[in-house]
Amino acid sequence: MYLVYAYTALGLVCSGVFLGVFTLARKKPVDTPRLGMRGLKRAKALDEGGSFKSFEPIMRMVAGWVAHLPLGDKRRQIDEMLKHSGDWLGLTANEFVAMSGLGVVGFTVFGLVAVSLAELPSVLVFFFAGLGGLLPYMQVSSATQQRFKEVNRALPGAIDLASLCMGAGLDFPGSIRQIVDKAGRRDWLVEELSFILQEIELGRTRRQALENFADRCPTEAVRDFVGTVVQSEEKGNPLAEVLRIQANMLRMRRSVMAEESAARAAVLMMGPLMLIFGAIILVLLGPFIVQSMDSGF
Repeated sequence: MYLVYAYTALGLVCSGVFLGVFTLARKKPVDTPRLGMRGLKRAKALDEGGSFKSFEPIMRMVAGWVAHLPLGDKRRQIDEMLKHSGDWLGLTANEFVAMSGLGVVGFTVFGLVAVSLAELPSVLVFFFAGLGGLLPYMQVSSATQQRFKEVNRALPGAIDLASLCMGAGLDFPGSIRQIVDKAGRRDWLVEELSFILQEIELGRTRRQALENFADRCPTEAVRDFVGTVVQSEEKGNPLAEVLRIQANMLRMRRSVMAEESAARAAVLMMGPLMLIFGAIILVLLGPFIVQSMDSGF
């Protein structure tokens, strides 16, 4: 009688799993982003090939399931984070959640195999599962920090060039176009300036294009630059002179931040230096201490 109940329960569980998988499998995968910056980044990631191209269909299928989850405001926060990273791999918020979920499953399987083969503690499986879920977030955070750093570093020089071009008779969009056309390499700032020009050509005002730039890259230097240009446009101040002053202020701020970082590094080095000093003292005095202990003193 006990076996009958056990087999019945097992059959019900298997039927429930089958129905759940069948229901989810009927959901259509989400469409690949094709428009805007996100569509360009997805097309570039697929053209480069690699593991992402083979992984992308599975991710879109799982993203179709994630689209029905009640994530609430979390979906908007993830979308904002992806926008700040420069639309990493052209992912949407649902695809990012799907990638994290697949990372948890993949690293859990890897952890189980590693624990079984190497006879490691079973608790490491949870560590691998957490690592798989956090890996996409770590990648996006690293891309965001690198992007902000490159934009802040290249912005003063670009403002200087724009000021020189405007002093030579060009307007603001024309000076930005000169910077984009004459750029030696396609860094993050050049990409953002190109996107500003595209938005202006599509009919958006200069203020809207610049505010969107500050929204995609909300660093202090970018916000100051956008606020300066918008305020100069509203009050009718000469923009070339304002940009020249803004570039000098950004360089001065970078110098102050570099001095603060150098002073902070000197303080942070005290701890390792004390440890090294203590190790040297132990190496020098260790033989004498051992000798005195052996002699009974």
